[in-house]
Amino acid sequence: QVQLVESGGGLVQAGGSLRLSCAQSGGIFRTYAMGWYRQAPGKQRESVARISSDASTNYAESVKGRFTISRGNAKNTVYLEMNSLKPEDTAVYYCNAEIFGTMYWGQGTQVTVSA
Repeated sequence: QVQLVESGGGLVQAGGSLRLSCAQSGGIFRTYAMGWYRQAPGKQRESVARISSDASTNYAESVKGRFTISRGNAKNTVYLEMNSLKPEDTAVYYCNAEIFGTMYWGQGTQVTVSA
């Protein structure tokens, strides 16, 4: 059974930075595509960034140039480096692991960006 545990959320001022981490247990981490999603109050969950098993990446337009997703296969961990944060980045951020159409989710970590 795959389990995902996020960490690194918190409160930051606009223009600041945060680094989220997500540690996976169970499964063979390097074979999974990993992603970060977020959900703001009253809004649908949206994809923020994704990194495939071969380390190719893609990003939502709203975060391109500000966020960077990376993976450390030796530590079974995926990271999201968030820079130049904006109040509209405020949301619960969820880690996601996907393989053969099956998706697993973490419990989420709150990111709040104050103006």
